[in-house]
Amino acid sequence: MANVVVIGAQWGDEGKGKITDLLSKSADVVVRYQGGVNAGHTVVVQGQTFKLHLIPSGILYPSTECIIGSGTVIDPKVLIEELDQLKALDISAENLLISGTAHVTMPYHRLIDQASEERRGTHKIGTTKRGIGPTYADKSERIGIRINDLMDPDGVRKQLRWTVEYKNVILEKLYELPPLDPDAVIEEYLTYAERLRPHVVDSSLRISEAVRQRRNILFEGAQGTLLDLDHGTYPYVTSSNPVAGGACVGAGVGPTMIDRVIGVAKAYTTRVGEGPFPTELMDCTGELLCDRGAEFGTTTGRKRRCGWFDGVIGRYAVRINGLDCLAITKLDVLDELDEIKVCVAYELDGEQCLDLPTSARQFARCRPVYKTLPGWQQSTADCRTLDDLPPRALDYLKFLAELMEVPIAIVSLGASRDQTIIVEDPIHGPKRALLYDTERPELGIKGEEIGAVG
Repeated sequence: MANVVVIGAQWGDEGKGKITDLLSKSADVVVRYQGGVNAGHTVVVQGQTFKLHLIPSGILYPSTECIIGSGTVIDPKVLIEELDQLKALDISAENLLISGTAHVTMPYHRLIDQASEERRGTHKIGTTKRGIGPTYADKSERIGIRINDLMDPDGVRKQLRWTVEYKNVILEKLYELPPLDPDAVIEEYLTYAERLRPHVVDSSLRISEAVRQRRNILFEGAQGTLLDLDHGTYPYVTSSNPVAGGACVGAGVGPTMIDRVIGVAKAYTTRVGEGPFPTELMDCTGELLCDRGAEFGTTTGRKRRCGWFDGVIGRYAVRINGLDCLAITKLDVLDELDEIKVCVAYELDGEQCLDLPTSARQFARCRPVYKTLPGWQQSTADCRTLDDLPPRALDYLKFLAELMEVPIAIVSLGASRDQTIIVEDPIHGPKRALLYDTERPELGIKGEEIGAVG
């Protein structure tokens, strides 16, 4: 038995959906513990593509229990659309459970999010404008609507009438937007409530029961470490805690229930929205990564910014999350390159910096220090074992493992389930070093192989 947390080790969009889907085969329960419809997981099964925003990827396995935990914020309209999508594909959602204490994204949240982002002008954060931040803000202000509230029609009518009228003042006076009709909002959300009622449970209790029954539990995070509200590149972050510690709060379990943490990272780096990005490539190589990696957001369709692998944020993710192992995705995107660069440090105000600065202003001034590795220039798409990989591709993975000082357990070489090398099963396999020299690795921060670039 193992309880495993899967987190993004970069700025999100690392391919957690596929990795969660793969691990769900060995899991009895999959728990989504934070975020909202600003997240997007794409899973390809037998040529069929599934795009999920709220429902855990484990829903594709009929025997896996899927739980949306209390740390998430739920847009009922989107959730019901996902349920309808699954039904149209003959996929049962009977095993989907929803925490009654999860907060609900309302129409005024979306309107305020959109208007607020526009008002920022050149100071935009780059939100998805799906109302996530305002939903979490209401949660903190203690005026939020929870799923349990929707289950009480009489109570929620009074609660929503006051809240909609309160939000209308903000919409009209601050943003010069037309007010919402309280009665229309109430009736719309009561309709959603009846559709979702059969799925609502005390999720913390269900997870605790699963632990006592020694069932395998997979905790699924959205977004990535560098988007964490407390530990990310603030203010260009999300409004929740995607880091491994967030799993305990968002799912309602104690830290002693977590056995291991697996981080998911691309073989290069991407970022959506605003904010500093030291290894970003604004050239033909960046375009190649974008095209070969199909780097467009699942949720918004926005083009992702692409750059070389950043070992500084990688080591930071290992430290912040206590990573036991890594899943490296999209290695195949690098197949055509004759050389590949990896950021091993930053240059900050004329000095070498091995660790991520906590100051946003300092981070914005960081320049990457690169080590250049030879490319392999042959396809890895059909590789299914480490021995199948070109020697230079294997060398690249070994370098990443040594740089981040954590073993690599999974290598993904495409979107489909079968395009994967499982070095170690993170749920059932023993904890041991893979692709990793147990002595402190030499980062290669010296001499002619490396140069700082602007």
